[in-house]
Amino acid sequence: MKKSDIRNSFKEKRLQLTTAQIEKMDDLMLIHFQKLSIDIPALIMTYSPIKKFNEFDPQLITDYCYFKKPDQQLFYPVVIEEGENCEMRAVIVDDNTFFETNKYGIDEPIDGIDMIPSEIDMFIVPLLAFDKKGNRVGYGKGYYDRFLKQCRKDCIKVGFSYFDAVEKIEDFNKYDIKLDYCITPERIFTF
Repeated sequence: MKKSDIRNSFKEKRLQLTTAQIEKMDDLMLIHFQKLSIDIPALIMTYSPIKKFNEFDPQLITDYCYFKKPDQQLFYPVVIEEGENCEMRAVIVDDNTFFETNKYGIDEPIDGIDMIPSEIDMFIVPLLAFDKKGNRVGYGKGYYDRFLKQCRKDCIKVGFSYFDAVEKIEDFNKYDIKLDYCITPERIFTF
């Protein structure tokens, strides 16, 4: 399947999920994340979910990480659009950080200190779908792939999906960054 077809299909599939289904699947994915054979890192990039699309909310995961490693630091993305130049930056957040909803319906920190991408240890990457080789389909703007190129090679990239992997994303290209893990309610995919 091509990214545009996958994107449309999985947006629709997620919208069909009930709150009860989402809560059950979130719990199952947290249990699978707890089974990953990784050390919980200190510097974690995460994101605010797009609630109107029933996007996975990684707060369960970051709360667990904080429980395991209380000195962790979280970073959230902020999208900067200036004409045709579009980029994403990582901003350090804490309990006192204020968020504001951007034009895409995503909550972003409105202040904070920028983080150098090469310092990030683990990245919780949003996605709509993924394939059996670790390729992901996002919303099509390319912000995350461009940002991930600036991260270290050993930065752990984890995705969470309510659905199983598609067989193959046909139009995956050299600019797309693969996941290291994708966690579903049923299992952990390792790439």
